[in-house]
Order: sequence, then C-alpha cells, then structure tokens
Amino acid sequence: MTDLSALRKEIDAIDKQIVELYEKRMTVCEAVAEYKIQNGKKVFDKEREDAKLAALTAMTHSAFNSHGIEELFRQIMSMSRKLQYQLLTREGVSGRLPFTQVEDVEKENVRVVFQGVEGAYTQAAMKQYFGEQVKAFAVPKWRDTLEAIAEGMADFAVLPIENSTAGFVSEIYDLLMKYDDYIVGEQIIRIEHTLLGLPGTRLSDIKTVYSHEQGLMQCEEFLNTHREWQQEAMDNTAMAAKKVAKDQDASQAAIASAFAGEVFGLEVLKKNISTSAGNSTRFIIVSNQRIFQKDANKISICFETPHRSGALYNILSHFIYNNLNMSKIESRPIPERNWEYRFFVDVEGNLNDSAVKNALRGITEEAANVKILGNYCGGNV
Repeated sequence: MTDLSALRKEIDAIDKQIVELYEKRMTVCEAVAEYKIQNGKKVFDKEREDAKLAALTAMTHSAFNSHGIEELFRQIMSMSRKLQYQLLTREGVSGRLPFTQVEDVEKENVRVVFQGVEGAYTQAAMKQYFGEQVKAFAVPKWRDTLEAIAEGMADFAVLPIENSTAGFVSEIYDLLMKYDDYIVGEQIIRIEHTLLGLPGTRLSDIKTVYSHEQGLMQCEEFLNTHREWQQEAMDNTAMAAKKVAKDQDASQAAIASAFAGEVFGLEVLKKNISTSAGNSTRFIIVSNQRIFQKDANKISICFETPHRSGALYNILSHFIYNNLNMSKIESRPIPERNWEYRFFVDVEGNLNDSAVKNALRGITEEAANVKILGNYCGGNV
C-alpha cells in the first residue's frame, strides 16, 4: 500500500508547480493588459473565453474532470480579468462615470413630492431630511412621485424602500429601473404604530381595521388577538387614518402613527402595537440628477446576469476581490423573461474610490443592463 505521507508530498510538489504556473500566467496577463491599454480593447472577450474553455475541457479524460477544469479555468480567467481591470484603473483608464460630485444635496428652495396624505410616515421622513419648512406636496401613488419629477413639478421624491421587519418594497425597485432617476440620499425613521379610532371608541366597537399592507403585517401579533376584526389594506397608513376620520364610523379603526391621529383628530386606542419594538423603515431621496455627495458612503446598483451556473457568483466576486463590503442583495423577476432575475445590491464605498471604480468596471463589462442607482450617505434613525 502506498504511504499516505508520500502521496501528500507528491500533491505538495504538484501544488507548487500550479502556484508557479499561476503566477507566470498572471505576469503574461499584465502584458495583455498593457496591450489592451495601448489599443483600446475591452478586457472581457466572451467568445475567446468560451472557445478556450471548450478546448481545455476537451483535453480531459472524464466527465468529472471536464467539469472541474471548466470551473477551475473560469476562476483563473476571472482573476485574470480582475488583474487587468486593476491595471487599467491604475493607469487612469477607468472611464468616466456619469455622476457629478457635489458638496451636499440641495435642501433649501426645492420642491419635494411624497406619496400619500398629510400624516404619512413618508412625510415624517421627508421633514427629517429636508427640514420642517420644506415645500412639498402629496400624490396618490408611488409611480406618481417619479412622474412628478419627470414632468418638472418636483425636484426630489421620498419613497419607502425597506422595512426592518416586513422586508423590501418590491414595487419601488421596479420603478427605479423604469424611470431615469437616482438615489441621492437616505433617511431611516422608527415606525411606532398605534391603533386609532374616533374619540370614545372602544375596542369592542371595532369591526374593520385599515392600514397599509405592511402596517397590517407589522402588527400581526396584536391583530391575532382580535381575529374578529376584518383587515383592509390601503395605499398608505395615513390614508387609513383619513378614511376613519372621514367616515365617522365607530366600527372602523386605523393602524398608523400618533402623528396621523393628531392630524385627523383621532384618538389613540392602543399604543405600541408593532410586533417588533425595533421596527424601522428606510426611505430613499430620489432625483433625476446624477449627483453624489463628496462624503457618500453607500452605493446601490442593479444588474442582470447570464442564465448559467456561477454567473451571480462571478459578478459578486468583483466586490470580494476589491475588498468592498456588500450590505444587501435582493432579486426581482424580469418581466416577460421566465426564471430570470434582476439583482439589486448595496455596497459600502464612494464613486471616487479606485476599488469601487475597479469593481464597477468589471461588473459593467460582464453583467447585463447594469445601472448605478446612486451613491449617497447612509441614513441614521
């Protein structure tokens, strides 16, 4: 029987050769990058790589080894491209990103649009970001806010994009891809749901509760103690409060903020009814200007990947290689393309950072339909 230590020594010797050959290959890749710099050629050549993989796998003697060689060389080629992107960036051949740096987002003498009615959480987020004296108006639908920007009626829109307990707002992601708008800021506010009703209403009087669908979801534990109540979803928690005030029906109640209750003259029947005490919502500030603050520290991007094994990993590896921290990833189905997805990613960084430029260059060349959604300052509660 062959001695195990002898086999391990043989593997060690082979691995040493692999390392030496890898470093030799990467040295040649540097020369390739220099040639591409001089001749203005793209780093990623899919046809060349596919042909190369086909030739390499044909050299193997089993299906298992064929698959292994394909995976191995996909990674080697990926590392080669990353080195070339890095060298291109170092040489200043990083390309101009279509964004302009500003000292700060303009907050005075601007017009801001939000969805809902007075008393909405979105209005509270808007005032925290722009100040109490902001010139603002409300529209019925999220889509209407971006239409208002497109038509020149507003400079900025405030939109909810994620809740700490209910997750992301999928329609907002879809709208960000449909419209030529960009995230320029972020505001996070704590959500403190209350049960509102007409003055003098008792819990035993209630038959129907209105709120936004996420408001109902976020208060599920409380609502489960009152299963006799019918739950009705509305476009906005403040709209629910407005309906209860307008209908003057003691059998109706709304889940909304105490602020909304004050606005519409409703009584707080029950405080702190959220299932999670740390419930917060992240709102984004959107503009049709491609701008980013000098001290911006968060980047949101969207991309589509080829429909093949390992495609998503290869794209995300650009963040890993450039030591960028990815804080979030979400996926959305691509309309009319069954089982294909669009990915939304948040990473830490600034568009002026060389590591960010390097990663974005690689992703732009290798993914499909890439859009930088914005570079902005991460919000605080």
